[in-house]
Amino acid sequence: MQLTYEPVIGLEIHAELRTNSKMFCSCSADYSNAPEPNTFICPVCTGLPGAMPVLNKKAIEQATLVGLALNCSINEFNTFARKNYFYPDLPKGYQISQYELPIASKGYLDILDDTENPLRVVVRRVHIEEDTAKLSHEKNYALVDFNRAGVPLLEIVSEPDMRSVEAALSYATKIRAILRYLGVNSGDMEKGILRFEANVSVRPSGSSELRTRTEIKNLNSFRALTRASAYEIERQIKVYEKGGEVMQETLGWDEARGVTISQRGKEDSHDYRYFPEPDLPPLQLERAWIDSIKSGLPELPDAKTRRFMEQYELKRQEAMLLTSEKSLADYFEDVVSKSKSPAKTIHSWIAGEFMRYMNDSGLALEDIVLPAEKFAQLIDMVTDKTISGNSGKIVLNEMLNAKRGGDPQEIVKAKNLAQVSDTGFIQEAIENILSDNPKEVEQYLAGKETIVQWLMGQVARATKGKADPNVAKELLAKALEERRN
Repeated sequence: MQLTYEPVIGLEIHAELRTNSKMFCSCSADYSNAPEPNTFICPVCTGLPGAMPVLNKKAIEQATLVGLALNCSINEFNTFARKNYFYPDLPKGYQISQYELPIASKGYLDILDDTENPLRVVVRRVHIEEDTAKLSHEKNYALVDFNRAGVPLLEIVSEPDMRSVEAALSYATKIRAILRYLGVNSGDMEKGILRFEANVSVRPSGSSELRTRTEIKNLNSFRALTRASAYEIERQIKVYEKGGEVMQETLGWDEARGVTISQRGKEDSHDYRYFPEPDLPPLQLERAWIDSIKSGLPELPDAKTRRFMEQYELKRQEAMLLTSEKSLADYFEDVVSKSKSPAKTIHSWIAGEFMRYMNDSGLALEDIVLPAEKFAQLIDMVTDKTISGNSGKIVLNEMLNAKRGGDPQEIVKAKNLAQVSDTGFIQEAIENILSDNPKEVEQYLAGKETIVQWLMGQVARATKGKADPNVAKELLAKALEERRN
């Protein structure tokens, strides 16, 4: 019998904190808006001799907030350490980080695995460090921009609790959503503000051993995370099937070729020669201060999902879609508050036509100008049968493409889309259609009842979508039965 394998995956997530200044100096942390390279710098973030770091209080608050959101214990006494290694983007030759006593530890996050079953992923630690400078490569030389050096960075380290690529994606997606809910990170992976490192190993199915792992560095998209992890799982399985051994190493991900590539042998903690940061005293947090941070926690995705299910009678997947982004959840509730239609109807419009437009246009919700009040008016017009559902889609498209969202009533009037329930008008259209399509009528009478859908489509076309579909369906059925007799 052929041996089968299961993956063992842990994630390290690096998230830049949204502060005005850097972690240990007063330089601006908004490096993406720097006028040119190496302008948001000072002796501290460029590692000049004698420069002394000073803690960023806002970064400490945000790190504490994240730790609490991930159900961690906040360590009232925590320390900073020097993580020593040499690389051109590290100006001091070491990174100020946390090692033995991080700000938060022993937390957890509940997700759904690849089979939609609950899975609790243990969060080993959440610690603060500083980001590196940014390297860009030009032909035979490299350029270093120190604008990013020293920006506050949070590292969230999970235990190797995930057994599929899908579970790892679910965990990473949820972490991103929480960071955005808290307002501490924009979640913009393309800019490197949020990036993942996957620790991957495989073992015989049913085994509890932890085999040699590899670490895939700097994955800056969900697509890269899933593709790189899946590739590495298959690569390691092939190594074992050939009787080989997996080497512990740090890997990069080549997106174009779809392969992992070796960068260096994987370091262990002793390779970094950690020692206490001599220029920063231990950080002592008061319990009252931690409690005040905790009181500021917003309603997070899980709690909001449960509330949406109870308050709006949504299914779990429906609620999870809406709560995946705080801005989307807020927009949904704003539309609900201004509409007379059922919440499930509003969900259908947002999850359907609205999000289809977002996906096709590539726009974020924040970039779409459609006031909740106007969207609510449109949905109500469909609900009370002022216009048909198809006409509603036409109006919504007009509103989404208008500079100020458009007025649904004006659009309906301008395009003459008001729904018609006049039985005489609809009856005349139906009679003309049945007379013009005797073959289809004959097929229906012979037992092919699905032809009704095609005939309804002809009615909609003939009436330019203005016929009340319920009235039209009833009149069409009656007219067909009369022909049967």
